[in-house]
Formats: sequence, C-alpha cells, structure tokens
Amino acid sequence: METVRDRLWIFTCVAGSDNDSITSAGYTEGSRMTPAEGALFLDVPNLHMIRWRGLPAYPYDQFAVTFSSLKQVTWSIVGSGGQVEGDELQRVLDLADTHPNVTGVYLDDFMRKNGKGALSVDDLANIRPRLNVAGRRLDLWVVLYIKQLHLPVAPYLEHCDVVNLWTWNSNELADLERNMERLEAVNPGGRVSLGCYLWDYHNRRSVSISQMEHQCNLGLRWLREGRIESIVFLGNTCCDIGIGSAPWAQAWIREVGDIPLDAVNG
Repeated sequence: METVRDRLWIFTCVAGSDNDSITSAGYTEGSRMTPAEGALFLDVPNLHMIRWRGLPAYPYDQFAVTFSSLKQVTWSIVGSGGQVEGDELQRVLDLADTHPNVTGVYLDDFMRKNGKGALSVDDLANIRPRLNVAGRRLDLWVVLYIKQLHLPVAPYLEHCDVVNLWTWNSNELADLERNMERLEAVNPGGRVSLGCYLWDYHNRRSVSISQMEHQCNLGLRWLREGRIESIVFLGNTCCDIGIGSAPWAQAWIREVGDIPLDAVNG
C-alpha cells in the first residue's frame, strides 16, 4: 500500500554546490552532504539529480549507483541556472536504459526573465516522443517559481508532465494558497508537485519553523485533496549546516511518512 513517504522527494545537487550562498550568510563550514546522503537523512525514496556547473561529470553511471536503492530518480536535462549542455537528454535516456529507477527528466530554472524558456516550445514538443525508454515513459518535470506566474508559461507547461512549484522568497509563503490557485488557472488539470525550501536563497537564511509548518501542512492537505501529487524538499546542500528547518523536516517526515495514502485521501 502506497504511503505519504512514497510521494516525497529530495532535490539535490553535488555536495557543496550552494556553499557560496550558505557561507556568505555566516555558516562558515558549508555543506558536505551528498545527494544520496540527503535522501537517507530525510528518509525519502525519490530524488531529483540536478547538474550544477557541469557536475556530476558525464558519464553518470558510477554516480547513479549511489541511487540504486531509491524508488524514483530524475536527472536534469536543463541544469542549475537554466544551463543546457549538448544533448543532455540522450545522456539521461542512455542512463534510464540501464537504471530502471530513472523515471523522469527535469528542467531546472527553466523560465527566464524575458518570458522565454531555456528550451523552446518546439524543443519540448520534440523531446516528448523521445521519452519512451525500455518499455516505460519518462515524466518531463519543469520548475516554476511563483514569481514567474505572470509570464507566458502556458505554452511550455502544455508539453510538461509535472510542474514543480517553488516559493523563492520565504516571506511569500503566506500567499501559497493564492499562488496555487494562480498556477491552476494557467495549468488547469495539470500535475503539480510542491517544492519546499529548507534554505531561503533570497534572504540568505533558514526557512523558519512556522513557515515550514505552513508549507508542509498545506502540502499534506493538498495531497489529501488530490491537488498535488508529491512534495519535494530542497535539499542535501543545506541539511547538514545546523539550520532548524532540516531536523524539523526530518521529524515531520517521520511523523507523516508511513500514513497510508488512501487514508490521506480520505
């Protein structure tokens, strides 16, 4: 029987990739936690692997071995900062052919300030037929920030399977319910995953415990209502620096993770 934990993910990059932001905010040791260690810390079975400044380097197979015990893994084909490097899709398709737990590809930091995507609408249309691998179809995930909801995103979202919605500035979490409605208006009937930051990159501080309670409890309610299909925590690069949001998330997952999903759905 599927549980809440089965719908929980961690967003990851290589160890230390966010240390510029973290150390400049006074956490001088930075983070050393790897992606796989992040999944173990939070005790979640699903992981997004996002390339950052060309890391991890290709080929990915040895790196992917560390994810072999996980249920689902996606790999970015648009990396951190909206970077596109060569035919990243083919590299991930090759990986998926030999790693059955690779279930999707991920477009990070996809929309740009000029209202255009890191890939064109035609690019996305051409990607979709290539997502059939070894008898299964990979999901196409895309990042969308609430600050981008005013942009002309609908033509891009039509070609994506899952929209991962993120609130970059934790002060705006108070408006999370309204912003979910805004997403549903531009992407009616679309599959949605709620992104939950542990570290506020905008204000360079930990997300507060009250803010964690707000976003996680809303996420659990929306799982119950069927408005979202999963929750993603970000991420391994801030779980080991001593901020209170990380052990809080760990304890919350421990509390709700084993609830049967049919019980959550009421």
